[in-house]
Amino acid sequence: MTTPLTRRQFLKLTAVAGGSAAAMGGLQAVLNATPAGAEEGLLAPSGEEHIVPSVCLLCPSGCGVLVRVADGRAVKLEGNPMHPINTGSLCPKGQAAPELLYNPDRLTGPLRRVGERGSGEWEPITWDEAVQIVAQKLNDLRAAGHPERAACLYGETRGQMRPFIERFMQAVGSPNAISHDSLNIEAAKLATYYTQGVYDLPAYDLENSNYVLSFGANLLEAGRTPQRMVSGYSYMRRGRAERGKVVVIDPRQGVTGAKADEWIPIVPGTDAALALGLANVIIRSGLADSDFVHNYSFGFEDFKDGEGKSHKGFKEFVLQNYPPSRVEQITGVPATTISRLAGEFAGNPPAVAILPGKGGLLNGSINGLYTAMAVHMLNALVGSIETPGGVLAQRYFPCADWPQLPPDPVAERGRTAERLDGAGARFPLARHAYQAVADHISEGYPYPVEMLFLYDANPVYEVPGGTRFVEAFQKAPFIVSCASFMDETAQYADLVLPEPTFLERWQDDAIEGLGYPGVGLRQPVVEPLYDTLNTGDFLLRVAQAMGDPVAGAFPWSNFEELLKDRLKTIGAEWETLKELGVWMIPGYRFARRGSEKWVAEVVGRDRMSSPRDGRFDFFSRELNCALGELGADELKALGLSQAGDAVFLPHHEPVTYAGNAEYPFTLNVITLMSLGPYSAAANMPTLQEISGMTVGERWDSWLEMNPEAAHELELRNKDGVWVESPYGKLKTKVRLVKSLHPDVVNLPHNQGHTAVGRWARNRGVNGLEILNPASEPATGLASFTNTRVKVYKA
Repeated sequence: MTTPLTRRQFLKLTAVAGGSAAAMGGLQAVLNATPAGAEEGLLAPSGEEHIVPSVCLLCPSGCGVLVRVADGRAVKLEGNPMHPINTGSLCPKGQAAPELLYNPDRLTGPLRRVGERGSGEWEPITWDEAVQIVAQKLNDLRAAGHPERAACLYGETRGQMRPFIERFMQAVGSPNAISHDSLNIEAAKLATYYTQGVYDLPAYDLENSNYVLSFGANLLEAGRTPQRMVSGYSYMRRGRAERGKVVVIDPRQGVTGAKADEWIPIVPGTDAALALGLANVIIRSGLADSDFVHNYSFGFEDFKDGEGKSHKGFKEFVLQNYPPSRVEQITGVPATTISRLAGEFAGNPPAVAILPGKGGLLNGSINGLYTAMAVHMLNALVGSIETPGGVLAQRYFPCADWPQLPPDPVAERGRTAERLDGAGARFPLARHAYQAVADHISEGYPYPVEMLFLYDANPVYEVPGGTRFVEAFQKAPFIVSCASFMDETAQYADLVLPEPTFLERWQDDAIEGLGYPGVGLRQPVVEPLYDTLNTGDFLLRVAQAMGDPVAGAFPWSNFEELLKDRLKTIGAEWETLKELGVWMIPGYRFARRGSEKWVAEVVGRDRMSSPRDGRFDFFSRELNCALGELGADELKALGLSQAGDAVFLPHHEPVTYAGNAEYPFTLNVITLMSLGPYSAAANMPTLQEISGMTVGERWDSWLEMNPEAAHELELRNKDGVWVESPYGKLKTKVRLVKSLHPDVVNLPHNQGHTAVGRWARNRGVNGLEILNPASEPATGLASFTNTRVKVYKA
């Protein structure tokens, strides 16, 4: 347990927060609650109560929390005023966290399957037994010369956990540490990489922006850092003298569009064309940032390569192919609106165009990547890269180096094997293809899988056509699931190892979305309720049980010690970090264009094949390196209708939909702020109670439909309906929503569970069950928005 904060210690934090009004106000509110005469006492009444800082893990924001502990029980969470993401505020998910900690459906100890897979027959075992079983299985694979046949699928890994999992698999000898990023943020990360040369999500300086174009980015409900977006959005709109303008481009208005100045209901899958139409007007009107596009970019103008071959640049390509009149035909957005938006965007600097985390980017075609590239290029076109009010490059604290892996010929051979998900091979542009693993296991591609780890991973539920994983599991001899609840995937495992909740374990959390480096510390606020074990600690024990050389790669006795070692270079002592719950260097330091810092951190820092020359690519040299040698037939197999220079320039690729004219509606499975993307949230009563506040629904699913479309089908509000695609059908109720494109219907995510717990099970429907289960052939991204459905009365 940590030592609670004193008044004097807490006051010191104002310096760290930069003295912001929000932080100071939050501090004063906490200090006012301290009893008189307790100047050096706890930030809670004396006795058996105290407050412990931590970091929430019920949404990707990673908000700082202060947990009030009374008589050894966590009784209340509030926002940590020192944490820069939420500065003292806390959303309903964070407020409801005790329902996660004290949930009656949590797993209470390690289990081993004794019956058929999925039968629900288990026997309790000890952690020592679990460690020995897993260590022996891995050693057997290594002894047989096939360590690559072990794979790990992981979900939300924060801070050091992701590189730790990757290191563990590398030490064993497997390249198969596979992230679920291909279900959400990977398209945006790849687009930033193929343009700016940075493999990461951009950060946005909303507080200083004057104009925001949001392309399907659900800023106020869901995304990578929703709380950060809420804070920046609020300040831009009401926290300064001049109010910024927000335009939302999305088939669904949602909360973000309702709070915006303007909502543009676009035809699904056509955002790339709209972004390029805006670029056409900006270039034609002479509104582009001439200094940036000519001195700090590549491929804006036509050019010749080293062999003297001429290539078309972005400027001519866009002017020839994307006049507003043609873009209107593609997107349904009037040409006059396109011209007006372009003038407003370029004429009101600083302006930003914001990428979505998923949505229209996950449409089963390479159009998703080109869409994200086109949107991001709008920022470069108006000079909003690394400028106040523009796009920021997220910095991170430089952690201590990992020790070099011990010499190990078995592991070295295994690490060179092709990846199980096909990333870099079957999917040439992919870093991860999480959803493709099921088909590959069933096919035996590229080799049989003999051991499968699952960490915070529930692919049976969270992947389109997830039942494919149930079939694939029959060909995986041994499966280990690390989960807090018996979810849809864990029930098919051989070992289920209960993970403590975020209020019971050690974990760091990199602060994202503000640009400057920071880290939050998740720490046990109470003693673990049950016989659970942090997955990091479990894997450290497994490594030691395996013996050298694997054991030699992990010199730490527990995960807390690993964190201490890795974070020793951030500038704060461990005890200080525990007391504050957060450490940062506030205030973003902008790099001057073309400077050494610009090249090292902002433009080109992650490029692997093209020059790290500090130039933003309008013509993607990295894409040219990856696809430049492919012939027309090979490009067509990757879903490309274009050839030549167009392959390396963003362009609109028509989306191929699953479902013909018989299926008139595009199905969009949406993530809402209430339940979010995590399965455990569906088993928390408070979150179910507020799950559908925008339409007056709770504890169930619904289908959003435009009233005009419903009228044509003779459907009324709250009618029971079938939603049918070529892959199946679901029964729910229809709710009429005017602020929705007539050709689109929406199903909220995170209902329709068949497991997890009493409040999640058999409630509503899971829209992912009827989505196209394909993977995009070039990037390996999942298909989320290219399925058509028909709707009819039940």
